[in-house]
Amino acid sequence: MEALDRVVKPKTKRAKRFLEKREPKLTENTKNAILIKGGNANLTVTETLKDIVICSEKALCCTVQKKNITRPFEDQTSLEFFSKKSDCSLFLFGSHNKKRPNNLIIGRMFDYHVLDMIELGIEKFVSLKDIKNSKCPEGTKPMLIFAGDTFDLNEEYRRLKSLLIDFFRGPTVPTIRLAGLEYVLHFTAMDGKIYMRSYKVLLKKSRCKIPRIELEEMGPSLDLVMRRTHLASEDLYKLSLKQPKALKPKKKKNISHDVFGTSYGRIHMQKQDLSKLQTRKMKGLKKRPAAKMTEEDEGISPKKLKSV
Repeated sequence: MEALDRVVKPKTKRAKRFLEKREPKLTENTKNAILIKGGNANLTVTETLKDIVICSEKALCCTVQKKNITRPFEDQTSLEFFSKKSDCSLFLFGSHNKKRPNNLIIGRMFDYHVLDMIELGIEKFVSLKDIKNSKCPEGTKPMLIFAGDTFDLNEEYRRLKSLLIDFFRGPTVPTIRLAGLEYVLHFTAMDGKIYMRSYKVLLKKSRCKIPRIELEEMGPSLDLVMRRTHLASEDLYKLSLKQPKALKPKKKKNISHDVFGTSYGRIHMQKQDLSKLQTRKMKGLKKRPAAKMTEEDEGISPKKLKSV
């Protein structure tokens, strides 16, 4: 018989605040990521993990300094332990061995259990330091571009696209200024490989109000190949995407929208009797003497004509 987990009440206010932060919410917090190095990670994997921290929101990344001898596809308990301890729902694991050199495993959690996990191999890596160009400030929110039909046709690539969006999207912001759109992450799926490139957006002068845009590569640059995958079932994946009823927008009756976003409202009214409709009294609508004479000639109200 399995022992039930005891519900321990907090004894201090600090512990109470800590537990309140981890309680389920209608609007969840921004997803954090944990970066873990394997027991035999080489220089390429270590530099890749450092550059990915710089590319994403550094404040939302937690790096485990010590090396961990674990195999995520065989035993997931250590990943789930680190995820629950640091309250991170995303993870990136780097390792290197003879069978799978320069290995990266990217994944995400649902209820502190592994939901999706994809293994990527690094075939070519150009560090952020090797490209001598101006860089974007740390913490800049990137614009994500995915090129290639494979991201929409293949289920494994579709999940990888969703994973990369979760990893690099950062916090949700209400407004964006034009000068803040200066960082682009471009992912291309072609010939069984994934090419990751990062660019800085340069706004140049032009003859019109809209500036001329140029892209300047700033690194890092990665050529990846997909290896093993561990994907959640369709039922579990749908359960992870389920939203509470309080967040679902209530449907408004008799309101429709066209292609351009214009709202149209339909009003239901009772049948009107137009004969009783009160109109505005105007002098121009009054009957003139000539109209009265025609009515008399027709015999409606005959009267004797006075002799002059």
